[in-house]
This record gives sequence, C-alpha cells and structure tokens, in this order.
Amino acid sequence: MRRFMIALLGGLLSAGGVSNVAAQDASTPNADALQDGRKVAGMCRTCHGLDGLARIPIAPHIGGEPVDYLIAQLNAFKTGDREHEMMTVVASGLSDDQISKVALWFSHFEVSGTLPADTSEDDAPELCVGCHSANGISTLEDAPNLAGETNIYIETQLKAFRTGKRVHDVMTPIAKDLTDAEMQAAADWYSNIAIEISEPSGK
Repeated sequence: MRRFMIALLGGLLSAGGVSNVAAQDASTPNADALQDGRKVAGMCRTCHGLDGLARIPIAPHIGGEPVDYLIAQLNAFKTGDREHEMMTVVASGLSDDQISKVALWFSHFEVSGTLPADTSEDDAPELCVGCHSANGISTLEDAPNLAGETNIYIETQLKAFRTGKRVHDVMTPIAKDLTDAEMQAAADWYSNIAIEISEPSGK
C-alpha cells in the first residue's frame, strides 16, 4: 500500500514539474547571471564547496540540484519555515535576487550517481525511488538529489520530518511511518552511491 501511495504521489508531483535536465535545457543561464551567482556562492564554499560538493559531513551536496528546490529551501531558511543554526543566518541576509542567482549557479552543474558494483537498482529502498530514483538523482523539481549524501545527513533529515521539525507534504507522512531501521537502510543505500559533480558538457 505504501509503495502504491509513493508511486501515486510521485506521479502527481511530476505532472506539475519537469526534470532538472529539462529545466536547464529549456532556459540556458546567461553568463552574467551565473557570475553573479558564483559571487554569492563564495559564502557557501566552506561547507558546500564552490561546485556544490559538500566539504563537511553534515552539509548536503547541492551542485546539480533542481533550481526550484534550492530557491525553496533558501526561502524556507530565510522565513524560518526551516531552521538551521548556520543556514538561517546566511539566508536571512540574502535578497530574492541573490537567492535566485546562487540557486542558478549551483543548479547549472551536471550531477550523476553511480551505484556500487555489487548492487542493483532493484535493491533500492522502494519508498524513495519514485522521487529520488535508485541512483539518488532527483526526478522531480522539488525533490533533492540524495546520491552520496552522508548517513548522518540523511538520517537527520528523515528524523526531522518524522518529528515535525521539518515539514513537507510528501516527506512528512512517509517519515512518520518509517522505523529507525528503515531510515538507516535508506541512508546506507544513498550514502554508498558515488556522486560526481561537474561543469556542463562543452563548458
């Protein structure tokens, strides 16, 4: 039953959005906007890296994330809908234009996830693949990539959804039904995927 609900929710969400690749193809960012975004990204590099590849275990990789997801999260930190000691301070000092441009910067990177040699997509956690896919690269504009994220980051976010510290129409009900073991299994799966973040082809 839960598997059916996730497939249904994934279908409903995807009907209102497009894939990250499709979104970037539809509107190629101009050089000036990217450079403006790169300047803002300078304040992100200590934790997330200038290319969006996280430098510390408790920070997520954000290179290649859907631009709409990045904008939504920064706005959530700015308004207090999502709380974090560092990100709340950083986001509260950003203008809407800066948020849009730094999101554009990080989203313009290409990202891929490679499963370990001894695993198959069939082994992926079934409740996650509808939105995050088996290789951890998001299939929806409002869902993040999970490939290569650390166990501690993934488990922390799932527990935040379960307790209500973090709220999302889809993730909150899913997380509330997950056991600690299921959370750990999902975290183990995605943390073992090798992530690669690079400049777009031809750049």
